[in-house]
Amino acid sequence: MILSPRGARDAVANALQLVRHGHLADLRPMPADPVEGAEARGVLRYRPPEGVVPAGPPVLFVPPPAAPARCYDLRRGCSLAEHVVRAGRRSYLLDPARADADGRAGRDAGLREWVRDLLPDAIRAVSLDAGGQPVQLVGWCLGGVVSLLAAADDPGLPIASIAAIAAPVDVRAARLPVRLPAPRLPAPPPWPGLARAAAAEVFGTPFGGVPGALVKRVRRATGIDTGLLRPYRTLIHLDNADLLAQIEAVDQFTDTVPGFSGRAARRIHRAIFRENALAGGVLDIDGRRVDLRRVGVPVLAIAGRGDGVAPVRSVLPLIRLLPGAPKVRFEVASGGHLDVLTGRSARATTWAHLDRWLDEGTVRHGIRRQRRAPAVTG
Repeated sequence: MILSPRGARDAVANALQLVRHGHLADLRPMPADPVEGAEARGVLRYRPPEGVVPAGPPVLFVPPPAAPARCYDLRRGCSLAEHVVRAGRRSYLLDPARADADGRAGRDAGLREWVRDLLPDAIRAVSLDAGGQPVQLVGWCLGGVVSLLAAADDPGLPIASIAAIAAPVDVRAARLPVRLPAPRLPAPPPWPGLARAAAAEVFGTPFGGVPGALVKRVRRATGIDTGLLRPYRTLIHLDNADLLAQIEAVDQFTDTVPGFSGRAARRIHRAIFRENALAGGVLDIDGRRVDLRRVGVPVLAIAGRGDGVAPVRSVLPLIRLLPGAPKVRFEVASGGHLDVLTGRSARATTWAHLDRWLDEGTVRHGIRRQRRAPAVTG
């Protein structure tokens, strides 16, 4: 690898940063405070920047069940939560791990609890905290799926709109990597995915909510030891601080996944994808029929062009499954499963689509100013 003079200077500066601090990424989470109230289990309110009074309908980030809520806030500078908060929107996060004292109740919640209790309670709590305004939901992977199911199960919920990112409904089109050739070290990896957020879905970032054991099996199937590759990736990209910071953030996120409940994830996957029922738009949840045709709010669906976990064809059926929605917009953005949400390319693709979508919600529901909240200090 031959570097230009500027690249050599950048590599030296990045190497010194790594020696002094051990990392390049700013992994501090965005400052947030718990929302008070009996229904606000696990709901956090992000603090706006100093001097900013948020306006418009609130935004609630919905993580995949049984997966870390940190997916929306991987690192400063490439955090969807940071982007939305700094745009002046009143923003919230549902973090089930904070739903009770030890986090078990939220992590172990099944599909019925998510669709009938946990998410509806969070929506009502956010609406109340925002002065009664309807809530704009943003859900990644199964977070998008449960958002749609909750809206269909109870059309009376104060929901303004739903943005479902990489949310598969046709399991026959969804897949996990099974067998890939191992790269020959020390030759540079021949595929571009490694240089883009470490090929997130290949090197271990899960289908949101997939059990940790399955993540480990996928890693073994690839024949690639991510621990071995980390220093190698750092060396060959030492001149690119932004890429190295993204790889650090993705690695940290991936490393937290196996600590989440595999049992809950398996139950939810079985319930949603049994006999591929959701591809027909109807799901039975504990004896009650939930029909996606009852979704009565605007829906934005975004699929990742390079997503090997929830490919475009597994998300596309949403166009026909939501006839009751006043608007269904379908977009295809660059990136893999995690990349499409919060990769470096998402800034100009997925985030731009989401910005326009949330702006339209503000136009529909007004720009009513809300009470001043504590400013960001971190």
